[in-house]
Amino acid sequence: MPRRGVPFALVAAALVVSANLGTFADDSGTPSLPVVRVTLGGEIFALELATDQGTRSRGLSGRTRIGQNAGMLFVYPSVGQRSMVMRDCKVPIDVAFLDDTGRVVTVHQMPIEPRRRPGESRGDYERRLTVYTSSAPVRFAIEVAGGRLAQLGLGIGDHVPLGDDVLVGQAR
Repeated sequence: MPRRGVPFALVAAALVVSANLGTFADDSGTPSLPVVRVTLGGEIFALELATDQGTRSRGLSGRTRIGQNAGMLFVYPSVGQRSMVMRDCKVPIDVAFLDDTGRVVTVHQMPIEPRRRPGESRGDYERRLTVYTSSAPVRFAIEVAGGRLAQLGLGIGDHVPLGDDVLVGQAR
Protein backbone atom coordinates (compact mmCIF):
# COMPACT_ATOMS: atom_id res chain seq x y z
CA MET A 1 0.00 0.00 0.00
CA PRO A 2 1.49 3.38 -0.96
CA ARG A 3 2.47 5.67 1.91
CA ARG A 4 2.07 9.43 2.28
CA GLY A 5 -1.15 9.49 0.27
CA VAL A 6 0.44 8.69 -3.10
CA PRO A 7 -2.38 7.42 -5.35
CA PHE A 8 -2.04 3.74 -6.27
CA ALA A 9 -2.33 4.52 -10.00
CA LEU A 10 0.65 6.87 -9.76
CA VAL A 11 2.79 4.28 -7.99
CA ALA A 12 1.80 1.65 -10.54
CA ALA A 13 2.65 4.02 -13.39
CA ALA A 14 6.08 4.67 -11.85
CA LEU A 15 6.81 0.95 -11.92
CA VAL A 16 5.97 0.38 -15.55
CA VAL A 17 9.03 -0.50 -17.56
CA SER A 18 8.32 0.76 -21.02
CA ALA A 19 9.09 -1.12 -24.21
CA ASN A 20 7.86 1.68 -26.47
CA LEU A 21 10.71 2.17 -28.95
CA GLY A 22 11.78 5.62 -30.01
CA THR A 23 11.04 7.40 -26.73
CA PHE A 24 14.35 6.90 -24.98
CA ALA A 25 17.50 8.94 -24.84
CA ASP A 26 19.59 6.06 -26.20
CA ASP A 27 20.33 6.42 -29.91
CA SER A 28 19.35 2.82 -30.54
CA GLY A 29 15.80 3.50 -29.32
CA THR A 30 16.19 0.73 -26.76
CA PRO A 31 16.41 1.54 -23.05
CA SER A 32 19.50 0.27 -21.28
CA LEU A 33 17.96 1.00 -17.89
CA PRO A 34 14.49 0.58 -16.37
CA VAL A 35 12.14 3.38 -17.40
CA VAL A 36 9.44 5.20 -15.48
CA ARG A 37 6.73 7.44 -16.87
CA VAL A 38 6.60 10.85 -15.24
CA THR A 39 4.33 13.79 -16.05
CA LEU A 40 6.23 17.05 -16.59
CA GLY A 41 4.29 20.16 -17.54
CA GLY A 42 1.28 18.09 -18.60
CA GLU A 43 3.31 15.79 -20.90
CA ILE A 44 4.27 12.20 -20.17
CA PHE A 45 8.02 11.49 -20.25
CA ALA A 46 9.80 8.12 -20.36
CA LEU A 47 12.74 8.63 -18.00
CA GLU A 48 15.54 6.10 -17.63
CA LEU A 49 16.23 5.38 -13.95
CA ALA A 50 19.69 6.10 -12.54
CA THR A 51 19.62 4.53 -9.08
CA ASP A 52 23.25 3.65 -8.37
CA GLN A 53 26.53 5.56 -8.41
CA GLY A 54 27.60 4.16 -11.78
CA THR A 55 24.43 5.10 -13.66
CA ARG A 56 24.19 8.46 -11.90
CA SER A 57 27.82 9.28 -12.79
CA ARG A 58 27.36 8.21 -16.43
CA GLY A 59 24.01 9.98 -16.80
CA LEU A 60 23.31 10.90 -20.42
CA SER A 61 26.99 11.11 -21.39
CA GLY A 62 27.75 10.22 -24.99
CA ARG A 63 24.19 10.57 -26.27
CA THR A 64 23.86 12.32 -29.61
CA ARG A 65 20.17 13.01 -29.09
CA ILE A 66 17.54 12.97 -26.39
CA GLY A 67 13.97 12.30 -27.42
CA GLN A 68 11.44 15.09 -26.94
CA ASN A 69 9.74 13.20 -24.10
CA ALA A 70 12.73 11.23 -22.84
CA GLY A 71 15.50 11.74 -20.35
CA MET A 72 16.77 10.42 -17.04
CA LEU A 73 15.55 10.40 -13.46
CA PHE A 74 18.35 10.32 -10.87
CA VAL A 75 17.32 8.81 -7.53
CA TYR A 76 19.67 9.23 -4.56
CA PRO A 77 19.61 7.05 -1.42
CA SER A 78 19.64 10.12 0.83
CA VAL A 79 18.80 13.81 0.70
CA GLY A 80 21.83 16.01 0.06
CA GLN A 81 23.47 18.72 -1.99
CA ARG A 82 23.92 17.41 -5.55
CA SER A 83 25.86 18.54 -8.61
CA MET A 84 25.92 17.69 -12.29
CA VAL A 85 28.50 18.24 -15.02
CA MET A 86 28.30 17.84 -18.79
CA ARG A 87 30.93 15.08 -18.99
CA ASP A 88 31.26 13.81 -22.57
CA CYS A 89 27.81 15.20 -23.46
CA LYS A 90 27.10 15.88 -27.12
CA VAL A 91 23.73 17.63 -26.72
CA PRO A 92 22.49 20.40 -24.41
CA ILE A 93 20.61 19.19 -21.33
CA ASP A 94 18.22 20.78 -18.84
CA VAL A 95 18.34 19.56 -15.24
CA ALA A 96 15.76 20.05 -12.49
CA PHE A 97 16.79 19.20 -8.93
CA LEU A 98 13.88 18.05 -6.72
CA ASP A 99 13.61 17.74 -2.95
CA ASP A 100 12.35 14.60 -1.26
CA THR A 101 8.72 15.62 -1.86
CA GLY A 102 9.21 16.14 -5.61
CA ARG A 103 9.28 19.95 -5.42
CA VAL A 104 11.64 21.60 -7.92
CA VAL A 105 14.29 23.60 -6.03
CA THR A 106 16.79 24.37 -8.82
CA VAL A 107 16.76 24.38 -12.62
CA HIS A 108 19.81 24.68 -14.87
CA GLN A 109 20.28 24.83 -18.63
CA MET A 110 23.52 23.02 -19.39
CA PRO A 111 25.10 23.80 -22.77
CA ILE A 112 27.54 21.45 -24.49
CA GLU A 113 31.04 21.72 -23.03
CA PRO A 114 34.14 21.75 -25.25
CA ARG A 115 35.32 18.16 -25.76
CA ARG A 116 38.37 16.71 -24.09
CA ARG A 117 41.43 18.00 -25.93
CA PRO A 118 44.06 15.69 -27.41
CA GLY A 119 46.62 15.01 -24.69
CA GLU A 120 44.41 16.51 -21.96
CA SER A 121 44.38 14.38 -18.82
CA ARG A 122 41.06 13.10 -17.49
CA GLY A 123 41.67 15.14 -14.31
CA ASP A 124 42.32 18.37 -16.23
CA TYR A 125 39.21 17.76 -18.32
CA GLU A 126 37.07 17.14 -15.22
CA ARG A 127 38.41 20.29 -13.50
CA ARG A 128 37.42 22.57 -16.36
CA LEU A 129 33.81 21.34 -16.59
CA THR A 130 31.12 23.72 -15.31
CA VAL A 131 29.48 22.39 -12.14
CA TYR A 132 25.69 22.78 -11.82
CA THR A 133 24.65 22.48 -8.17
CA SER A 134 21.32 22.25 -6.37
CA SER A 135 20.46 25.29 -4.27
CA ALA A 136 19.17 23.08 -1.45
CA PRO A 137 19.39 19.42 -0.41
CA VAL A 138 17.62 17.16 -2.93
CA ARG A 139 16.65 13.50 -3.41
CA PHE A 140 16.00 13.53 -7.18
CA ALA A 141 17.20 15.13 -10.40
CA ILE A 142 15.61 15.01 -13.83
CA GLU A 143 17.56 15.55 -17.05
CA VAL A 144 15.79 16.20 -20.35
CA ALA A 145 16.74 17.67 -23.72
CA GLY A 146 18.00 21.24 -23.60
CA GLY A 147 15.19 23.81 -23.69
CA ARG A 148 12.42 21.36 -22.76
CA LEU A 149 11.91 22.57 -19.17
CA ALA A 150 11.29 26.12 -20.40
CA GLN A 151 8.93 24.82 -23.11
CA LEU A 152 7.00 22.95 -20.43
CA GLY A 153 6.97 25.93 -18.08
CA LEU A 154 8.50 23.78 -15.32
CA GLY A 155 10.28 25.87 -12.72
CA ILE A 156 11.24 26.37 -9.10
CA GLY A 157 8.43 25.53 -6.70
CA ASP A 158 6.58 23.23 -9.13
CA HIS A 159 5.75 19.73 -7.91
CA VAL A 160 6.56 16.63 -9.95
CA PRO A 161 4.60 13.54 -8.84
CA LEU A 162 7.08 10.68 -8.68
CA GLY A 163 5.66 7.94 -6.46
CA ASP A 164 8.81 8.66 -4.47
CA ASP A 165 8.33 6.00 -1.77
CA VAL A 166 8.80 3.28 -4.39
CA LEU A 167 11.68 5.02 -6.17
CA VAL A 168 13.69 5.79 -3.03
CA GLY A 169 13.64 2.10 -2.12
CA GLN A 170 15.53 1.37 -5.37
CA ALA A 171 18.41 3.84 -4.78
CA ARG A 172 21.82 2.52 -3.84
